[in-house]
Amino acid sequence: MDKNLEKVLEKNLARWLKQQKSACGVYLNLTVLLGVLTALALVLQAYLLSTLLQGMIIESRPKAEFITHFYLLGGLILLRAVLVYARERVSFRAGRLLRGAIRKSVLDKLTELGPVFIKGKPAGSWASIVLEQVEDLQDFYAKYLPQMLLAGFIPLTILTVVFPINWAAGLILLTTAPLIPLFMILVGMGAADANRKNFSALARLSGHFMDRLKGMQTIKLFYRGDSEIKAIETASEEFRSRTMAVLRMAFLSSAVLEFFAAVSIAVLAVYFGFSYLGHLDFGHYGAGLTLFTGLFVLILAPEFYQPLRDLGTHYHAKAQAIGAAEALMTLLEHDLEADSDKAKAQAFNSQQPLTLTLQEVSVLNPDGEVLAGPLSLTLSPGEQLALVGPSGAGKTSLLNMLLGFLPYTGSVQINGIELRELDRVDYRRHLAWLGQEPQLFYGTIFDNVALSDPTMSEAEVYGLLDRANIGDFVRQQPLGLNYPIGEQSGGLSVGQAQRLCLARALGQQAKLFLLDEPTASLDSISERAVMSAITQASAGITSLMVTHRLDALTEMDKILVLDKGLLVQQGSYQELSQQPGLFKKMCHQLPHSIDEVNL
Repeated sequence: MDKNLEKVLEKNLARWLKQQKSACGVYLNLTVLLGVLTALALVLQAYLLSTLLQGMIIESRPKAEFITHFYLLGGLILLRAVLVYARERVSFRAGRLLRGAIRKSVLDKLTELGPVFIKGKPAGSWASIVLEQVEDLQDFYAKYLPQMLLAGFIPLTILTVVFPINWAAGLILLTTAPLIPLFMILVGMGAADANRKNFSALARLSGHFMDRLKGMQTIKLFYRGDSEIKAIETASEEFRSRTMAVLRMAFLSSAVLEFFAAVSIAVLAVYFGFSYLGHLDFGHYGAGLTLFTGLFVLILAPEFYQPLRDLGTHYHAKAQAIGAAEALMTLLEHDLEADSDKAKAQAFNSQQPLTLTLQEVSVLNPDGEVLAGPLSLTLSPGEQLALVGPSGAGKTSLLNMLLGFLPYTGSVQINGIELRELDRVDYRRHLAWLGQEPQLFYGTIFDNVALSDPTMSEAEVYGLLDRANIGDFVRQQPLGLNYPIGEQSGGLSVGQAQRLCLARALGQQAKLFLLDEPTASLDSISERAVMSAITQASAGITSLMVTHRLDALTEMDKILVLDKGLLVQQGSYQELSQQPGLFKKMCHQLPHSIDEVNL
């Protein structure tokens, strides 16, 4: 990436990070306030300690005169400890609120964008964004942002009390202070870019590793284990080298800051040393240099540079946050459709039967490329329509568009309201979707079937199971509705899992059923059972089914034949089987499966 573009990107990311700080609530300002109170307590502590030593050593005054000073000094030490502890707790709370808000926004955005967008990246990459990169925002808000304000306020406060008693010491502090942020910037200039590259390497490694774990059996069957081990080794080595580069930069930054802070304090100590020896005689406004002045300034000197050193120490937190923010900002600012207006979204009218009308509709992928269309069709209330065609014809893309997961051009009207103008959450409550791979969750059969309405009674759940032709199986189990379902539908066959998903879909009392290859992964016996259940359960319900099974089409009101994204034929099974064209060719070549037709 060009250096100028990198600088512009870093500025945009830093601006975006600062815009999110409102999620920290009052805790961010409270962190700064506690830091200010700590600094003021420090100045008072230095004043009391210098006064004590000046009085007892130089002025030879009795200790009894300083009892109050001793008590105040002890109280200030305790107060500082309490303030520091409170500041750490409050700053952590600010970062935790921010992380919670960002993580919720990310998950809500992924829900809005849908499975089509999510499948564009490996699962490991999304895990890296949701977990690792959100976590790496903590120190930016908990430490770096408050420290930016304290790095300005605390040194100015110390200069305010030092200049009136010794202008030379104040001048030394004022002159050497800019060295620390200057070298901090010089050393850390490449830190943000290094962190961004490190996060990209981590995302690639996570995605690669997760995909290989999921496909372990396939890798073994094709004897690809050695080559995949080498690929993971290469990705791991890239991540290791980038991590070490980031650590080198962090250690170098800390060393440079400590060096210049030590040199600056040494210059101040040399000035006071030569002044006490009588070799220097300026800076004290002609009043003479006392032990009080030297002690007071030297006690405050390390604390003068400490906020700047802390800012330098936390500077890597800024670089780390900027590196993490790139993927987060890109995701959160991604718009599914540029012309959608959530503020004017209309609620779906659940009292009317559903009518679906498409006019010159082209379905687009998230990058704006046409996946299917232009298409025009009408689905009337209670009508059952099937989409068929070879793989890649655009059938599933059309369903994803109707679910609101893909953008489109043209007009898609639901009961006369444009789809992009509907409230997506409200609209989806009236849809039932059944896909190729049944998705059941860890829990019981009751938990899964009653997912849309946990207040369902057992009788209602059994009614749904009977409609899906799996009620008898559940009754035969000793635990009945409490039959446990493991991860990835563990304990059930694919056909049983698909029928449980159908029962769950029926529980939504949906206006429109969208069925995407519901029997694609089933054997012939399970396929017939599931198709029989779907046919009985969806009787009288508006439905749109994608299928490759020709023997499932005889009961459909209308069949649409897609090829290369275009509608090439439509009609009933009897009409299309008699007409010359793609559908008849598919029927003659393979009566049961379109997927294997050699077109």
